[in-house]
Amino acid sequence: MEAIVYRYRTGIAWRDLPEVFGPWQTVWTWHRRMAFDGTWDRVAAKIVAAADAAGMVDWSLSVDSTIARAHQHATNTTRLTGGWIEIQGSDARAA
Repeated sequence: MEAIVYRYRTGIAWRDLPEVFGPWQTVWTWHRRMAFDGTWDRVAAKIVAAADAAGMVDWSLSVDSTIARAHQHATNTTRLTGGWIEIQGSDARAA
């Protein structure tokens, strides 16, 4: 358990865990098992409940109104660009 907490606290890759925690594969396997069976969800719920009861949780909410625009080439729409087909069409109209 200590190795998993250490890994998240430091932000290192699993393979970079110090040898004092044992093989990183073993730590990763334990983490994966506890994630799938809901152990981490139960632990987090108890910690948050205890912190909230002690008045240590600030439930304020911040909303960001940043707008992310897609690049023009990211859309599926076609647009008039003056390409070969459009030139041929204008030639036919001019005649």
